[in-house]
Amino acid sequence: MKKKILISTSAFGQGDDGALKKLVAYGYEPVLNPYKRKLTKPETILLLADMEGLIAGLEVLDEDVMRATSLKVISRVGAGISNVDLEAAARHDIKVFSTPDAPTSAVAELTIGMMICLLRKTSLMNQLMHEGCWEKMIGGQLEGKTVVVIGYGRIGRRVSGLLEAFRANVVCVDPLVKPDTLSGVKCLPLTEALSVADIVTVHVSGESEVIGLRELALMPKGVLLLNASRGGVINEEALISALDQQHVSGAWLDTFVEEPYNGRLVKFKQVLLTPHAGSLTFECRRNMEMAAVNNLLSGLGHAQAE
Repeated sequence: MKKKILISTSAFGQGDDGALKKLVAYGYEPVLNPYKRKLTKPETILLLADMEGLIAGLEVLDEDVMRATSLKVISRVGAGISNVDLEAAARHDIKVFSTPDAPTSAVAELTIGMMICLLRKTSLMNQLMHEGCWEKMIGGQLEGKTVVVIGYGRIGRRVSGLLEAFRANVVCVDPLVKPDTLSGVKCLPLTEALSVADIVTVHVSGESEVIGLRELALMPKGVLLLNASRGGVINEEALISALDQQHVSGAWLDTFVEEPYNGRLVKFKQVLLTPHAGSLTFECRRNMEMAAVNNLLSGLGHAQAE
């Protein structure tokens, strides 16, 4: 009987089934997420009952989950592992891997696209055109704007590099970055950076709140706010209040505390919402899924899995 591998991401192998075929070639039976969404903890425990390994999404993987399973390897499809209790994994002798490089370009490119969409109001004009209304809206451009990049890891740095082509002024916020290692980019404390921001884009790796009422109040009126990291890093109620007061003129969110999302932000036309699609390009998913499978196979003792 083949050993089973649970693939808990909401989608896997769309457009390229090479990673799935590789699992089969190595003698494993891949089991896809039957719900096609983020799993709840009870669902995760139930599905992992007889699994050798897990190719993981963003479901909670804590002590309860690991104690109830016989997992040997957790291989994340994605960069972050904040949903994985690493101490619990160590106690249960479970190896943990991630794919930190693969999503970088896809998320960074989408972030730039959403900045331009917010600045030029293209989404609003497109909606009006589809409703039969010819209405031009004046917007802004990236050139000369001060863009604060919170979190200066792989994605934050790529966003910064792309912004250089638009001649934007980039300011980074990251306590782990040494200012003297940067070229052409200012590194400031959060409160100081927010006070000069035209645009704020968040690319942190954790789930702790970064932007709340206090931080929003520090931003100039009319600021644009973008989040492609984790839902909890921006306080939703604080953002809604800032939108109501027109202090924040527009926002884009790709991640949410509860997914699928159907909260109050859907009522704001100046807010762009995408269903956690930052890494959903053919190229990114192909590379990320294959890397996750290679990590899993390596963790299970297949030294030649490349």
